[in-house]
Amino acid sequence: MLITHDTRCALDTVVDLVNTAPEDDAAADGLADVAALDDFVRNHKVSEIGTLSEFDLSAVRRIRGRFAAIFEAPDARTAAGLINDLVAAAGTTPRLTDHDGYDWHVHYFAPGASLSDHLAADCGMALAFFVVAGEQERLRRCEAPDCRRAFVDLSRNRSRRYCDSRTCGNRLHVAAYRARRKEAAG
Repeated sequence: MLITHDTRCALDTVVDLVNTAPEDDAAADGLADVAALDDFVRNHKVSEIGTLSEFDLSAVRRIRGRFAAIFEAPDARTAAGLINDLVAAAGTTPRLTDHDGYDWHVHYFAPGASLSDHLAADCGMALAFFVVAGEQERLRRCEAPDCRRAFVDLSRNRSRRYCDSRTCGNRLHVAAYRARRKEAAG
């Protein structure tokens, strides 16, 4: 599957957005305040965004939950319905642009769109491309029992199981190794 630069940026953004949500009531929200949202926008180089407010923070938290549901979708039909609703509510307006030194690419958000509509349109369309390509199963959650972080499996054979093989994957492999050693020692 060919993934263009702008689609890859949108995928990275939506995964990181979903992963800002607290995993339980005791965890901190990665978008705790407007300053955190501003950092998120700056770190992901989200273009054409003005001054952010509490309204933007609230709206982005709402769409974050809607994006999370797409990563939980059991099948392509369910994911497609969720994406269609998200993108339609954002009022997409596809247009070609070549800003900030990037070659021509498509923005799906309307000029002057709010941050939440901008993210819903661009990130929603990036996820839509996966459904269209028959690759919805690549939109995953980490299989580590104590981690539910979202990720996009871009491995050639669709075999990635953990959000990060160096943390979650390695931790589980070490635990399995120790259990085997303990069992063998009797």
